[in-house]
Amino acid sequence: MLRADFHIHTCYSPDSVMTPQRLVDKCVKAGLNYIAVTDHNSIEGAVETAKIAPFLVIIGEEVKSAQGEITGLFLKEPIPKGLPAMETVRRIKNQGGVVSIPHPFDTFRRSVITPEALAEVAPHADIIEGFNARNNLQSANRKALTLAEEHGKLVSAVTDAHTTYEVGRTYTEMPEFDGTPQGFLQALAEARFVKRPVTPLIHVVTTITKTRKRFFR
Repeated sequence: MLRADFHIHTCYSPDSVMTPQRLVDKCVKAGLNYIAVTDHNSIEGAVETAKIAPFLVIIGEEVKSAQGEITGLFLKEPIPKGLPAMETVRRIKNQGGVVSIPHPFDTFRRSVITPEALAEVAPHADIIEGFNARNNLQSANRKALTLAEEHGKLVSAVTDAHTTYEVGRTYTEMPEFDGTPQGFLQALAEARFVKRPVTPLIHVVTTITKTRKRFFR
C-alpha cells in the first residue's frame, strides 16, 4: 500500500525554502512513500528530489497559465507559464502526463483558475483536488468534490505543502501499481484519504518567504 501526496513544493518554488533533502527526510519520518513534487513553473525540484529519494517521486509542475494554475504530473519537460489554459492542458497531455486542477474554488488565492477557464478545462482534466489542506474555507473543498462528481473525475487529497510542518498531515492511501500514468489513475480510483487542514496562518509564512527570497537573493 502506498501513502502518497501529489502536491508538494520545494525551494525551487519562490514561496518555499524546503530543500529536496529536507523534504525526503520528512517524508521518511512521516511514512510517505510516494509523492509528486509540483513546484511553481519548474520541474527542477522534482528532478532533484527524485535523484535522492528512496521512494517513488512523480515529476510535476504547478503551471501558472494565462487563466490560472493547472498541475501537470508525470512530466518529461517543463510547461511554460503564461499559455492559455487549454494549451497548457494540451501540452501536459502531449507528454503523456496527467492533468490535475489545484484548489479550483479557493477565492483567497490570486492564482486560482478562473471560472471561465475551469468550465473549459474541467472536462479534459484527469483529477480535481477534492481536498487541499491549505484551503481557508472547507466550502472550497466541498465545491471541488461536487465539480468532480459532475464531470466524473477522480479526486485527490493533498497538503500543497511548502514547509516540512505540513508534509504528512494529509495523504492518500492507494494500491501499488505499474508506475505508468494509466496505472496511477486506476490505483487512485481505489484510494482512501486522510484529510487534515492546516491553519490559514500558513499563508503568512509563505508570503514572508516569497518576500524574503525576492529581496535577499
